[in-house]
Amino acid sequence: MNVLNRGFITVKQKQAFWNWANTIDTELQFSEEDDLEPTVYLITEDFFDIEPLIEQHFKKIFKNEICAITEDEDLWPVERNIDVFLSWFEINVGSMVFDLEKSNIVSDKI
Repeated sequence: MNVLNRGFITVKQKQAFWNWANTIDTELQFSEEDDLEPTVYLITEDFFDIEPLIEQHFKKIFKNEICAITEDEDLWPVERNIDVFLSWFEINVGSMVFDLEKSNIVSDKI
């Protein structure tokens, strides 16, 4: 088992996100009760305060989560500040990442 030199942020969509998303795709209707898996974002392992960490990354995370629904920026919510982000997503932060696989990690830039 390998320990990765990364921490993580998990992001789980709250009902406010799904209310917006359901207006974009009316055929697929989701809610917070569907208990979908969170998205994991790897970050530096060395952090002390969570608040500045979230402020540093929330714009990229917000954009990625919105792009999962639509890449059409005309359909994105106008307000995409930290307050909206925190009302749309449940955030958890941790500092220990273990790799249980034997194969090497492969990454692609997006």
